[in-house]
Amino acid sequence: MTYAYDKSYLEKARTTLGRMLDFAVNEMNYAAEVFFEMFIESGMARKFERGDSAAVAGRSGVETAYEVVDYMIKAKGMEGAEIRIEVSCPVNRTPEYWAGWALAYYQWITGLDYAQIRLYIPINEIVEMYHPFHEMDIRQFCDRMDELYHMRKADTNLKLRRRSAGYSQRELSELSRVPLRTIQQYEQSRKNINHASAETVLALARALACEPEKLME
Repeated sequence: MTYAYDKSYLEKARTTLGRMLDFAVNEMNYAAEVFFEMFIESGMARKFERGDSAAVAGRSGVETAYEVVDYMIKAKGMEGAEIRIEVSCPVNRTPEYWAGWALAYYQWITGLDYAQIRLYIPINEIVEMYHPFHEMDIRQFCDRMDELYHMRKADTNLKLRRRSAGYSQRELSELSRVPLRTIQQYEQSRKNINHASAETVLALARALACEPEKLME
């Protein structure tokens, strides 16, 4: 099995993501869904997905939360407090902390983008899974996430990526030089892209500016 990044960074990524979400919601007073969208838009999520050592292991969860907020204030013109608040040392782990901690593991083991996960399973729903999953083995949480993800995901990854890039099927065919009919068959699941030639997958990935594995099912 291929994981998102080296396992040596996993536990730090989990604690950092957990504390980030906990701090943002319970001390900075952001709604979980609002902050998680900021986490994605700021590019910080992408750093975690790649196992960027500076992001995953080089910052605390509090520092990560502030970096996300600072980016959004500067780049997006969002309102936000620039004054740093006093950081508490919580004794009990909150549902938000657990949600970030568990989600980091799920992303690592599946290699899915955080944005892709959020599209089908909102962070608020993951927080609500605290009961009863925080008392269970993490694999049971992953099984439930897989069940929800596949139940709700009607479109193929190729179709989702193409739509996100703003291309029609014909435009993607022209850019990638993959026959239009072939693209249609992959998107309709009449052909399995997992069985496509490496040349075809690479051509589509280059046209969509993504990694080839992101097109696989």
